[in-house]
Amino acid sequence: MDTTENITPEQPVVNPLTELIDKVQDSIQNIVVGQHEMIELLLAGILADGHMLIEGVPGVAKTLTAKLIAKLVNTNFSRIQFTPDLMPSDVLGTSVFNPQTATFQFRAGPIFSNMVLIDEINRAPAKTQSALFEAMEERQITIDGHTYKMQEPFMVLATQNPIEHEGTYRLPEAQLDRFMMKIVVGYPTLEEEVKILERQSEHGIAELLQQVEAIITPQILHDARLAVRHIHVEKKLIEFVALIIHETRSDRSLYLGASPRASVALLQMAKAIGVLRGRTFVIPEDIIHAALPVLRHRVSLTPEKEMEGLTADDVIKELISRIEIPR
Repeated sequence: MDTTENITPEQPVVNPLTELIDKVQDSIQNIVVGQHEMIELLLAGILADGHMLIEGVPGVAKTLTAKLIAKLVNTNFSRIQFTPDLMPSDVLGTSVFNPQTATFQFRAGPIFSNMVLIDEINRAPAKTQSALFEAMEERQITIDGHTYKMQEPFMVLATQNPIEHEGTYRLPEAQLDRFMMKIVVGYPTLEEEVKILERQSEHGIAELLQQVEAIITPQILHDARLAVRHIHVEKKLIEFVALIIHETRSDRSLYLGASPRASVALLQMAKAIGVLRGRTFVIPEDIIHAALPVLRHRVSLTPEKEMEGLTADDVIKELISRIEIPR
């Protein structure tokens, strides 16, 4: 299916996108049982052209889903396993001396790919984490005074385990802010677990992954993102987004509020969710649905609220409930 026809800023094409997205979702759910929220948010993140952090306990299909999405998009894919001894050069690359030409030549690292899966991102120290800052924000790398541009599309999918703390490092706030959203993955339901067992008894994961064929080309993805960017948003909804972000900065339960980058991410994610649901415009529910994954990693609770057992999600929900929803 070709979605490249008639996509202009004045007339965003949504129906062909909806058909394409349904096809992608069907392919994912042929392998991944349940996790509908994670899948929807990941697809919205791809359409919104953002980096995504996936958090969940081991064995809930975080890495599997990321690898599956990478296979469905016909682009280059690389995987980096973060460890405590990983160096920035292991991620970015390094200059290697060529004795034949008596010059140094840059050998690109695994970050130079279209879709980069970083597994267990919180296992590398701050020095290695900081190597991702420029790549994630500016889509480029500067080494030895030379700047190397990342090839579009470029997306980082990172996973982390929230339970295990031994041998892990807290991600810097500046890096967390570069992730468009943080997706929290829970356990499957009883019915879903039964279906997982039935499916696993018939086919192995490796066998199922081999049967997956790419559906989205780089050109289709480029045009889809262009269509999403030009989805109609009323001014009162833009003001609603700004008000939510502003309230995080004055809420007494938070000592760190969301940045202006969060405003842009929240609006773009709301547009992508609207497209996923077959609309050419954004409604307040799209913004509210996007608020938790976009904001939960960008705000920090005061020590008192943490001791009370509150979470960032609790505070964000309560904050939004105080704001009048535009109609």
